[in-house]
Amino acid sequence: MGRSRTYEWEDPEVSAVRVGRVSGLDFLREMATGSIPGPPIGAVVDFSLTEVDHGRVVFSLIPGEEHYNTLGSMHGGVYATLLDSAAGCAVHSTLPPGIGYTSLDLTVKFLRPVTVETGVVRAVGSVVSSGRRTALAQAQLLDQKDRLLAHATSSCILLPLPLPGARAAR
Repeated sequence: MGRSRTYEWEDPEVSAVRVGRVSGLDFLREMATGSIPGPPIGAVVDFSLTEVDHGRVVFSLIPGEEHYNTLGSMHGGVYATLLDSAAGCAVHSTLPPGIGYTSLDLTVKFLRPVTVETGVVRAVGSVVSSGRRTALAQAQLLDQKDRLLAHATSSCILLPLPLPGARAAR
């Protein structure tokens, strides 16, 4: 007997035109309150941004069978998606208008399996160090008892964002 899951997402262009016009902190707060839609990956994996502060964010997920690998526990790619999102958005929360970022790397350490019995997990991201061109962030995946399930570090490059409506350089 098969199982199925249906999900919906909003047009990612709605958020894309807003990014860079306000600070990263304001942008993420708008996303957390639903004023602007989250990225489609949040709907696909079914996680959400639940806390935002300067240099710190939290994403939450309720593990389901749809997250499983062949061993009957959450796939490492789901861990990595949560941790990358938390680390990157922690960096984003510190950026002024007109500056964006992208991840340069992500190093993940898997410590405990996650199953449907684990309950809600939280990916807590925080900035470790930030300079003019790069930032270093970490993220922890925690269960409801604050047990560490996985840990990640990420280096991000900081980039000026093109002004909306500006013509591309030729």
